[in-house]
Amino acid sequence: MVEGYSQMIIHPAIMRIGLLDIHAILDEGDKAYFRESREARLGKSFDVIAADSEAEKAAFGAKLEPLRHMLKFQPFIGGETPLFADYIVFGALQWLRVCTGLAMLAADDPVMVWFERCLDLHESRGRTVTAA
Repeated sequence: MVEGYSQMIIHPAIMRIGLLDIHAILDEGDKAYFRESREARLGKSFDVIAADSEAEKAAFGAKLEPLRHMLKFQPFIGGETPLFADYIVFGALQWLRVCTGLAMLAADDPVMVWFERCLDLHESRGRTVTAA
C-alpha cells in the first residue's frame, strides 16, 4: 500500500514539481530524450508543466497528510524502526531534495522531522548526497 501511495501520489507530484530542475541538471545529450519522453508521458509541454509547478508545490503538503498523520504516533512508517515502506517514501523525497529541494515543507512538519531522521540512518549516508 505504501509503495503504491508513493508511486501513484508522491512520485507524480515530484515529477511535476521538479521537472525543469531535473532537466537543467542533465547532460546535454540526455535533455532532448528527457523532454520528449516526459511531455509524452504527461501529455503537456514543458511550458505548461512549468506554469503549473507553483500550484503543485502548494498542493504537495496535502498529499503527504496520510504520512503526516501516521508519524504523529510513531517515529517511522514501520513503527519504532524503519522498514521497507520508510525507504520507499524516503527515496522519493530524497529525489526531490537532491533535484529541487524540500523548501515547501516546514522544519517542524512531522514528515520533515521523519525525513531528517531517515537522513541520519546508516551513519548519515543520506546526507552525503548534496541537496539542491
